[in-house]
Amino acid sequence: MYRLYTHNDLDGIGCGIVAKLAFGDKVKVFYNSVQSLDRQIERFFEEEKETERLIISDLSINEENTKRVEEYVQKGGNAVLIDHHKTALHFNEYDWAKVEVEYEDGRLTSATSLLYEYLCEQQLLEPKPAIDQFVDLVRQWDTWEWDENETVDAKRLNDLFFMISMDEFEERMVTRLKENNAFSFDEFEGKLLAMEETKIERYIRRKRREMVQTFVGKHCTGIVYAESYHSELGNELGKESPHLDYITILNAGGRKISFRTIHDDIDVSEVAKKFDGGGHAKASGCQLTNEAFQLFVTKPFALAPLRMDASRNYLNTKESQNGSLYASPDDNQYFIYPTKENRWVVDSKDKVVDSFNSFEKAERFIKRKYAAWLLPDDQFVEYLAKRVIRHKQKESQKH
Repeated sequence: MYRLYTHNDLDGIGCGIVAKLAFGDKVKVFYNSVQSLDRQIERFFEEEKETERLIISDLSINEENTKRVEEYVQKGGNAVLIDHHKTALHFNEYDWAKVEVEYEDGRLTSATSLLYEYLCEQQLLEPKPAIDQFVDLVRQWDTWEWDENETVDAKRLNDLFFMISMDEFEERMVTRLKENNAFSFDEFEGKLLAMEETKIERYIRRKRREMVQTFVGKHCTGIVYAESYHSELGNELGKESPHLDYITILNAGGRKISFRTIHDDIDVSEVAKKFDGGGHAKASGCQLTNEAFQLFVTKPFALAPLRMDASRNYLNTKESQNGSLYASPDDNQYFIYPTKENRWVVDSKDKVVDSFNSFEKAERFIKRKYAAWLLPDDQFVEYLAKRVIRHKQKESQKH
């Protein structure tokens, strides 16, 4: 008999699905949160299970349970831990653990893909195109490669996971992967997913208007309260506000924080680690500790929501040779314009604030320092008109 202890997200249930394809009724699967895993492992060792084989995937265990697993294996027990988080790499010092973050070809791993490969290598599961496709969709979703690769079915698979119960999702996938040679969604699921996509778009639009901006340590972050669609929300808000280092998503009811980033040079697992959390470089999380509550809730609470750039402009556009006009919450305006020396000057109240060698750097500066946003065309025209009048008035005074 096998016992699999895994995470309760899509990658975790993916592990449960491939395990059931391999072992059928001979495996018991336990889906856990990060916090509940260690207690479940303690219970495993409190009972007599000499003949059972232990599999832990997509989650790390604490030091005490690590010692228990090691002793269990030394006494002849069968155990394996499979993970893909870099915070778990230290488990590789044990013969019973396999932690791999990245494949040789540069693709990021997932717990589901690693467990599937392990089961096939051990000849416990026969490879099959439908399973290959399902496993890679899970992997692309969990590593966020789907966005770059435009593998929409990976996102749709995660949407479906959240739309139906875990038991129903598991049963649907196991049956489908057993019976079919290729993976696809059925007609009913297609209709559900179309409705869900519209719902997600509305949800993101609403949350976009609620995000505030602040510095936490050296990083500039956007903070938003949300209980759903954390990955989609973090990705879209990050794309729309690339000057932010990462997006902080607060789930007050669950007392949890999710961190998301679109930047390759930002590692949010390091941010989460400061609050006893962890995860991936671009997606991680932690509990809402007292310290985190002060930094991400109490201090930014009085801040006004971050204004989004005007989106339907024809005149006041970014990187325009005629200049681009922004405003900040304190009603100051910032004008970015190019010079003949290929510099981009930030001007406020007819005084130079700073200059940069690219428009992107100039805009990043005013967005991070002043929380500025691109103004609509009518205010841009009014601003230019006033500047022209001031210039004419100065010229007339000279004569």
